[in-house]
Amino acid sequence: MRIDLHCHSTASDGTDTPAELVRNAAAAGLDVVALTDHDTTRGYGAAVAALPVGLTLVTGAELSCRIGGVSMHMLAYLFDPEEPALLAERELVRDDRVPRARGMVARLQELGVPVTWEQVARIAGDGSVGRPHVATALVELGVVRSVDEAFTEDWLADGGRAHVEKHETDPFEAIRLVKGAGGVTVFAHPGASKRGLTVPESAIAEMAAAGLDGIEVDHMDHDEDTRVRLRGLAKELGLLTTGSSDYHGSRKTVALGEYTTDPEVYGEITRRATGAFPVPGAGGI
Repeated sequence: MRIDLHCHSTASDGTDTPAELVRNAAAAGLDVVALTDHDTTRGYGAAVAALPVGLTLVTGAELSCRIGGVSMHMLAYLFDPEEPALLAERELVRDDRVPRARGMVARLQELGVPVTWEQVARIAGDGSVGRPHVATALVELGVVRSVDEAFTEDWLADGGRAHVEKHETDPFEAIRLVKGAGGVTVFAHPGASKRGLTVPESAIAEMAAAGLDGIEVDHMDHDEDTRVRLRGLAKELGLLTTGSSDYHGSRKTVALGEYTTDPEVYGEITRRATGAFPVPGAGGI
């Protein structure tokens, strides 16, 4: 089985619609794909409706969190998307995205970049607006050559010249909320140091004690030494280890299925979840 547990659609900051995502996942030879848009599950219905035979869909979300002044992302799988407490927290985070993006546009304008809110809103479309949309605007304007180049201290990285803080959930609260909704939690790309400061291992140990289920190890932003270190940490803490593409369509160079999760780990995730269940494809539309 080929299993990719971290993918984005136009419901947040990917470039594939949810329907295109599942079709492309099937074409890439995947057996299981997780739709993990930022702080939202609103692409899930369209993905289910288009799900091809032979592909199983896992509902999920990538939750925006912060601990000790460091931003981090928590992947949540197979939770009840209508559970009130978790739904309210996701909406709180999403509602803060527009004023934050407007703030980044204003700071970029102060730095002499001719970006406009209309340009960023056009790029975001119906998705939850975020830094990748602002980064894409910088690429369009020729300020940077790629989205990755926009995530530096010169521009949009944490602490960067145009960075603006947003509401982010405490990860211990995120774990509690996801567990309360019957879901499973995995710390996304914990060693992605090129994105900025990373969470110390001592904090990951505290999260594990609070119920964190796993950490994402095989990821494009982790070099081999980082993967070895994270596997050792996971073994020490009794955490599951996943692998995922973090696919964003044309916004990033990584391909669907470029990194995958072991079927035994996927099986354990499904065994732990009680809020929702994977959906097998029925042919799509």
